Amino acid sequence: MLETDKVFSGSIPENYDSHMVPMIFEPYATDLVRRAMLFSPRAVLEVAAGTGVVTRALAPKLPPDATYVATDLNPAMLDYARSRQPADGRIQWRQADAMALPFEDAAFDLVCCQFGAMFFPDRPAAYREARRVLRPGGHFLFNVWDSLEENIFAGDVTKALAGLFPDDPPRFMARTPHGYYDKELIRSDLERAGFSHVEIETKADQSRAPSAHNAAVAYCQGTPVRGEIEARAPEGLTAATDVAASALEAKYGSGEIAAKIQAHIIVAVA
Repeated sequence: MLETDKVFSGSIPENYDSHMVPMIFEPYATDLVRRAMLFSPRAVLEVAAGTGVVTRALAPKLPPDATYVATDLNPAMLDYARSRQPADGRIQWRQADAMALPFEDAAFDLVCCQFGAMFFPDRPAAYREARRVLRPGGHFLFNVWDSLEENIFAGDVTKALAGLFPDDPPRFMARTPHGYYDKELIRSDLERAGFSHVEIETKADQSRAPSAHNAAVAYCQGTPVRGEIEARAPEGLTAATDVAASALEAKYGSGEIAAKIQAHIIVAVA
């Protein structure tokens, strides 16, 4: 993973939340919250909270005396998440590195993370930190995207941009969001971090967007793909977005579009 893969600044957080979240993240956030509530958590740590789609869904379901700490490495994403969250005195917002969490041992009974593990430079180190801050018997609940081939819109946009930049195709989607899908590697990384009980379930869903252009804006302007495009064509973001939109419209039509998405959901017990 490149350092630029972790850059979510400028208008990216707003575009991410407006376009990417409803298109691909909300279905899995609902699933993650349902699973989290099965554990009846009283002290929750969310790692890599992004723009807060899980935070907004999970925090209101917790008991009044529960605590919730939402963290992210990226200040722009965390600030945006805080701005979207209704006032809730139980939620503490902290900028934090998943590989060096600023919390005491055994402070939480649930650590959750939606589509953040793919961005960790050292995943076993991040998992060790999750285990350290969990109470014995606590749960680490997270999800990661399956391969690019199983996430159709992401693959379509990646292919369209490769046609536009054939000598140096943008590879962020394949390299990072869809680059950590090997279930045996995930299990091995968790076991190396000290987790002894690991369950992994693969779940398919549907990605939906109001139009091909909406989906193209999501991927080209709401993710670090934007930086890849601008590095290749400083004034070419709109043109690249249009190329991606045209490719999607040619395949799916001019109205609402839909295609398969797929992810792995992981539960590990401390």
